[in-house]
Amino acid sequence: MQVKIFDEGDNEVPPNVVGELIAHPLKPYIMMTGYYKMPEKVVEAWRNLWFHTGDLAYKDEDGFVYFVDRKKEAIRRRGENVSSMELEHIIGTHPSVAECAVVPVPAELGEDDIKVLIRLREGARVSPEEFLQWCEDRVAFFMVPRYIEFVEEFPRTETLRIQKEELKGITDGTWDREKAGYKLKRG
Repeated sequence: MQVKIFDEGDNEVPPNVVGELIAHPLKPYIMMTGYYKMPEKVVEAWRNLWFHTGDLAYKDEDGFVYFVDRKKEAIRRRGENVSSMELEHIIGTHPSVAECAVVPVPAELGEDDIKVLIRLREGARVSPEEFLQWCEDRVAFFMVPRYIEFVEEFPRTETLRIQKEELKGITDGTWDREKAGYKLKRG
């Protein structure tokens, strides 16, 4: 099996650059040949004789592959790829956060802004400004969320995964740092 990392134009990227993980079998019949009753998905996944996994990853100089996020869950913000998974992991270490979800919100000038939804630990309190100050000390400036929404619970699938599709968008309970006049320390 040959594995590479491609950009959006199906060009191989250099080491330590995030792109889509793609694979090409070296022998016939060692990979699936298609999706059951979904020919359009087969055409989408098997472009240029390479299987496009939908996973974002990078290779280091030694050829080791590192998973970053699912492509459909990554957020493109001001020219940077932000891993929702990585940001959720960092935010999850905040002492007041029980669980969180990071989702994209379409930005006025194209690409996305970042929204984080947070379920606080029982009895915990944190203001949006305090939370952003905490974030600024731990993540790159382009990863600091613009929108924050505190929730009591998350919509879930039958397997208890958070249904992120239902969380996208701005609601009456969404706090916007730009409208609030909060200025980031850097960036």
